[in-house]
Amino acid sequence: QVQLVESGGGLVQAGGSLRLSCAASGSGFRVNAMRWYRQAPGKQRDFIAGIASSNSTTYADSVKGRFTISRDNSKNTVFLQMNSLKPEDTGVYLCNVDSIQIRTSFLLRSWGQGTQVTVSS
Repeated sequence: QVQLVESGGGLVQAGGSLRLSCAASGSGFRVNAMRWYRQAPGKQRDFIAGIASSNSTTYADSVKGRFTISRDNSKNTVFLQMNSLKPEDTGVYLCNVDSIQIRTSFLLRSWGQGTQVTVSS
């Protein structure tokens, strides 16, 4: 089983920056794609950014040019650098990781507990 632990959330003024981290831990697996989602109160969970094992990246239109996703494969960790934050970026940011169990080749999809990001106007 893969465990995910997010960190780096907090309260920031509009225009500020935050850097989120998500570390995957466990044994006997290989991490593939890693993603960030956001869930605002009363709204659906939205895709924010993703990074493949090849390091190719995708972003939601709402964050292009402001957010950057990256990964450290040696630590099974994904980062989300968030700049020029806006009040509408407020929400719980959740990490989502696809991994392959080495012994069985089963694909696992794991979710973290989330970290709160609040942007004040």
